[in-house]
Amino acid sequence: MAQKRKSAKKKKTKKQQQQQEHLNFIFLGIFFIFFGLFGLLKLGFLGTLIANGLRVVIGNTFSVAALLLMLYGLSLVIFGKEFPIKKSRPMIGGVFVYLGILLLLHAYMFRSVGTQTPDIMGTTWEFLRMDLKASTVAQNVGGGMIGAALYSLTFFLVAQFGSYLIAGLLIAIGVFLMSMLDFQQVMNGLQIIREKLSSLTARSAERQAEKETKRAEKRAAKQAEMEQRAQERLKNDVRELTPGEKLAQEAWKQEEKDLQEPEQLTLVPIDSFQSQTEAQAVQAKPMADPELDEGGELEFEISEEAEDRDYELPPSTLLDSIPAADQSGEYQKIEKNIGVLEQTFKSFGVDAKVVKASLGPAVTKFEIQPAVGVKVSKVVSLTDDIALALAAKDVRMEAPIPGKSLIGIEVPNSTVSTVSFRDIIEAAPSHPDKLLEVPLGRDISGMVQSADLAKMPHLLIAGSTGSGKSVAINGIISSILMRAKPHEVKLMMIDPKMVELNVYNGIPHLLTPVVTNPRKASQALQKVVQEMEFRYEKFAAAGVRNISGYNELVIQRNLEDGENRPILPFIVVIVDELADLMMVASNEVEDAIIRLAQMARAAGIHMILATQRPSVDVITGIIKANVPSRMAFAVSSGTDSRTIIDSNGAEKLLGRGDMLFLPMGENKPIRVQGAFISDHEVERVVAFVTEQQEADYQENMMPTEEETTSGGSGDAPQDELYEEAKALVVEMQTASISLLQRRFRIGYNRAARLVDELEEHGVIGPSEGSKPRKVFLEPVPDDGPMDQGSE
Repeated sequence: MAQKRKSAKKKKTKKQQQQQEHLNFIFLGIFFIFFGLFGLLKLGFLGTLIANGLRVVIGNTFSVAALLLMLYGLSLVIFGKEFPIKKSRPMIGGVFVYLGILLLLHAYMFRSVGTQTPDIMGTTWEFLRMDLKASTVAQNVGGGMIGAALYSLTFFLVAQFGSYLIAGLLIAIGVFLMSMLDFQQVMNGLQIIREKLSSLTARSAERQAEKETKRAEKRAAKQAEMEQRAQERLKNDVRELTPGEKLAQEAWKQEEKDLQEPEQLTLVPIDSFQSQTEAQAVQAKPMADPELDEGGELEFEISEEAEDRDYELPPSTLLDSIPAADQSGEYQKIEKNIGVLEQTFKSFGVDAKVVKASLGPAVTKFEIQPAVGVKVSKVVSLTDDIALALAAKDVRMEAPIPGKSLIGIEVPNSTVSTVSFRDIIEAAPSHPDKLLEVPLGRDISGMVQSADLAKMPHLLIAGSTGSGKSVAINGIISSILMRAKPHEVKLMMIDPKMVELNVYNGIPHLLTPVVTNPRKASQALQKVVQEMEFRYEKFAAAGVRNISGYNELVIQRNLEDGENRPILPFIVVIVDELADLMMVASNEVEDAIIRLAQMARAAGIHMILATQRPSVDVITGIIKANVPSRMAFAVSSGTDSRTIIDSNGAEKLLGRGDMLFLPMGENKPIRVQGAFISDHEVERVVAFVTEQQEADYQENMMPTEEETTSGGSGDAPQDELYEEAKALVVEMQTASISLLQRRFRIGYNRAARLVDELEEHGVIGPSEGSKPRKVFLEPVPDDGPMDQGSE
């Protein structure tokens, strides 16, 4: 029992000792807190004494020491124990930084004193003694006695300026130690900075040299021209000038005056495309054209009406303004995804880091910089793993980003911001001379992406149902209506679906009503081909090469004789569903499209082809070769994507206007969120246009019923073997060109014509690729003549 009482007493004594130590630390912490607080605020005699005591050691930085004492006391109060101070690299770095600051403060103090051979220690102590005696904190004491000791050493060794350098060196060493960086990493960073500065300097020097070279060439050319004219005038001084030479001399003088005052050229206002073209026509020299000089007329096949001066372009106020979606939550998600991406790369052993993130309307693009020696294919192979780590619906990789040594990773946003058609119409730059420039939407960086049909010169739009093709077509047509007048641009619309483009019936820009019959569509395209040929005949007769030169010539002739000849309008052919046309009349449609695609650009004729079935049967190789500008919306497979833009990527699009735009001349497509325009907005624009001017359809451009049904719909077939071929097909219940070649021993062309005639008369169905054609007539059950089966 005695031993138990003794052990219990010992335990109780030990516990009491621990509690007593805990209380002691708390009291000590409270003491440090008040000690530092009094010194920091210099409260009364005691606070001033504490502050001066700290100033003796560390000078003007005594407030830092007071704060550290308060923090140390606070930690003792909270935890009730003393924390051991361990030597570490950041702590040593902090000491170096603090010593450098003390040395810098003391060197600056003696710079203001201005003594050549100062007694550093004595002067510092004298300043401190004065404050201690007066119980004030008034004198500048620099870095205290520690700073005085350091400054005494450095001033003796390297003088005043050297003291500044040593202070800076101490601070730099301290920062390096605190940053935990390797010395090699610092040297590599300095090397990169030096290389960038060198490249910027070299680039600036090259640009400056190019500018100087161009200026020198211009000055030399101008000087040579002036000298040549002076010599010619000197030669002509020996004889009297003729009236024509006098006029030429006056023109030379005026031109020299213009050359001497080039700043006046910038004052000419450019109000519209028409005024700009007229100004160019006034300054242009007359073109030698024998046919026109003899009084020949400029004839037109389309738009003989003159310009309607009262016609007004639809304003953007007709469109709805859609408020921007709140994407504030996306920024937090971006910061989180940056860490997830870098951690994913690290877990797979790929040395890469995220250097930039761009928030777009529908996707966020992360720009990845791989380290030297990391293969691009290794990063691309992690696409599915990245999608899994980010919990994203799909991830599209752009490796590398064109023009950058970076890899792009596009991740869908949780909140999609709708791009308003009104916003991009108002934000797009206005170019009055570019009538066919249409804004498409915004890219990932938020910039407006536009497409100029005059440069494309044709556009292919493809994507699955509901991906945004019809909205994109409505946006293109509405943009043309809002930028061009009826005498400047004419439209030919083909809509086999009968519901997409019917809203535009009646607008003055249309050449014909919207064509909905596939048979008439092929005839309409043939009419456009004839118009193209007619225009080239006019260009050849006028001695010009394209529609711009011809229109300038027209305006010049109008200014000379006061006539009001109309200019040739641009023609835009819009086909909303190419697949249906290719099924019904593939040969005629493909031939017309290929001819227009190859030759129509200079004639001012451009095509927009849209389809929801991006297969090689619809988008043939010849069509793709002649339509280099393409717009791919969401598709179901990579095969369809390669058919449209010759690369994968469209199968990863999100739909609802998300597109890949591949303009002519670009190697890689641009991801664009298409602008949204509603049916009500389209109707308001159409109503505004039709109220000002009625449609004036061109009779010679309309396909007639005779043209549509001609060529095989008569009672008598053209080929004498038609009836025999018909009987054979009905009997065999199959039809092919090779079958007719073998049975009748005829050539390929004649057999193909027989198959076309059988299709036109409804005996067989259209071609379905590798599948055999369908035969619609059944064989006669008895042994009678098989040609009776056609009844």
